Amino acid sequence: MPTEPLNPDTIAAHMDSLRRAARAMTRSHHDAEDLVQDMLVKVLARPRQIGPAGTAAYLHQALRNTHISRLRTKDRRPQLAPLEPEDARLVAPAHAEPVEQLHTRELIAQIHALPTAQREVIAAVDVAGLAYNEAADVLQIPIGTVMSRLHRGRARLQSAYAAA
Repeated sequence: MPTEPLNPDTIAAHMDSLRRAARAMTRSHHDAEDLVQDMLVKVLARPRQIGPAGTAAYLHQALRNTHISRLRTKDRRPQLAPLEPEDARLVAPAHAEPVEQLHTRELIAQIHALPTAQREVIAAVDVAGLAYNEAADVLQIPIGTVMSRLHRGRARLQSAYAAA
């Protein structure tokens, strides 16, 4: 089976066909351009020998192989889940001074470090602004429990904030 070296000067004649094939594979103009470029980088990186089928067949096979490699690489990468939007009440306002933002973030971290029962009551009353009876209804606990957890949670926050 006779082979001949790939002549880089002949690739330009096949670019339209390669772009159309890449567009059909990716269904995106930008992804198709990237695919063709990736394939050309690999093909032109070192001397290649093409078979009797010719340059067009060789380039289209290289394009197909590059596309499959990209799909396999994409499948191996972990899928990222979209982040849930943050509750605006739980983050430092963007227009605040940097020192205020830092203090707010530290306070949020300290609230997060509280035991779950105290954290829920602090979040309901002090962050969300619910009244004691509303917090008791939402959390399904007696109002006296809301007041005692709120007192203990605030005391922990105060001592942690004073120590920092």
